[in-house]
Amino acid sequence: MRDFPLFPDQASTFAPQVDQLYFFLVALSLIFAGVLPFVILYLIVRYHRSQKADRSNPVNSNLKLELTWTIIPLILVMLVFFWGAFLYVQMRTPPARTLDVYVIGKQWMWHVQHPNGKRENNELHVPIGQPVKLIMTSQDVIHSFYIPAFRVKQDVLPGRYTVMWFQATKPGEYHLFCAEYCGTEHSLMIGRVVALPLADYERWLATPGPVILPDGSIDTGRPTVVANPGDPMAAAGARLFTNLGCAGCHAMAGGGVGPSLNGLYGATQKLNDGSTVTADENYLRESILNPTAKIVAGYAPVMPSYQGQISEDQLNQLIAYIKSLADTGN
Repeated sequence: MRDFPLFPDQASTFAPQVDQLYFFLVALSLIFAGVLPFVILYLIVRYHRSQKADRSNPVNSNLKLELTWTIIPLILVMLVFFWGAFLYVQMRTPPARTLDVYVIGKQWMWHVQHPNGKRENNELHVPIGQPVKLIMTSQDVIHSFYIPAFRVKQDVLPGRYTVMWFQATKPGEYHLFCAEYCGTEHSLMIGRVVALPLADYERWLATPGPVILPDGSIDTGRPTVVANPGDPMAAAGARLFTNLGCAGCHAMAGGGVGPSLNGLYGATQKLNDGSTVTADENYLRESILNPTAKIVAGYAPVMPSYQGQISEDQLNQLIAYIKSLADTGN
């Protein structure tokens, strides 16, 4: 922690905006903290029992003064509220085109899987100048993915996905922390984020290397992992989709026992109970693990649950495959 500065670098598009709001709040606090004590001290001295003062408590009113101490704080509070709300909405709304990276938190490591299948543990390589969206879940307890230099932090929850996005602006290596106490070895759950120019990132992504398995071990028996662009995460999901027999019910041309998955991701699904739901990552996850929770209108609840049959990694691959169907329209 000795190399952790009091104010980390501003290395994302959010960092300057977050800092501006932070310093505005600090300045506001210092102003009030600096003025109010002197006002209180003046009143203590002015109305001390030893001082001659009018103690008849006459009823006076000063409308201008009352409006002043009401309106000015109101303006400041509303300014902070709308400033913070605007920034929050910005940080919670990823752009339409992002580089999607899947993250699994577990005691005591971060497991990352890139779209082309390359994996890393306790490290995250990202390109600068490109919006990156992290789709995160936890394998055990609540964690919190925190990159101080990017001024972003997001809880990572078991049983569902949470999303965080950012755009790095400066190449370099930055701290990665778990900011949620998650157990006795919580303090060891640290890593680094490496921001690279796009060409270097693509070169790193395609660089052969040992396969880091989800349990943290390194499979040195297979020296390459991503040299073949034909083995992306979505392709792994497609193979899994076939191997699990999903294709037997979800006919892509329609007319199967289950609905077609073409164009499903991001679309609005009408359910048997008349309600609707947006087919995002959490809906897809729930439909795979608990398929009777939300039945698509016109279909029977006959799909078996895959709870306990597939890992978090495989679940991410299946979802990546279904998302790819929305992109290509295949």
